[in-house]
Amino acid sequence: MIADNVKVNVFGKISDRLYSAQITSGSVTSRSAYVISHKPVTEYFEGVVVAVAEFDGLDGERPIVSQFGEVFYEPELRQVLSRLKNIKLKSIVCLYEKSCGAVIFYKSRQNTKILLVKNSNGRYWSFPKGHIEEGENEHQTAIREIKEETGLDVVIENDFREISEYCPFGKIRKRVVFFLAQAFTDNVTIQEEEIDSYIWVDLQQARKMCSYDNDLRIIDKAETAIHLLRN
Repeated sequence: MIADNVKVNVFGKISDRLYSAQITSGSVTSRSAYVISHKPVTEYFEGVVVAVAEFDGLDGERPIVSQFGEVFYEPELRQVLSRLKNIKLKSIVCLYEKSCGAVIFYKSRQNTKILLVKNSNGRYWSFPKGHIEEGENEHQTAIREIKEETGLDVVIENDFREISEYCPFGKIRKRVVFFLAQAFTDNVTIQEEEIDSYIWVDLQQARKMCSYDNDLRIIDKAETAIHLLRN
């Protein structure tokens, strides 16, 4: 259902950006749905299922449809759906996911190293990151997730913002925004529920340990930025 193209019949406006509707064609024909859009909607239009939600008091899943070209992440979807009267959101799976994190570097007298982590459910080394939450900007998410996952307080450097986009499973489309952040200690305390292990390595070793092209590209960008900071 998620990511499916559908036609909808809009019944009425519930609140700002939120409408009640019924799907009239597609894989879930005749299913009641909600439409979320930043743009005005017509009575009939074609769109895409950007989320599937369950609500207390309603049977089955409800598709959340938006117009083509619109991107909605979970915090905004939750905020808009909270306007439903006497209906409480129980769970939601979103087409678009957004996380923020950072390439963390630590400079000692001997060298400069960056921090790699391996998630508890992952097989690959990468950088600390986590989902953006309602009311946060990208910097705030990165700083919070780094603190939660590693125990480190960091300072984010200006003029570094790299985006990694991929589909980790199924149809879900994930965007990760990475910053460059300096730590002033290499004393890491991992969040065991999220992180399986960590390691401080130099940039060359990081290239050998990271598997994804996006991560390798970000390491190259970080190396250039760190070099400029030294000068």
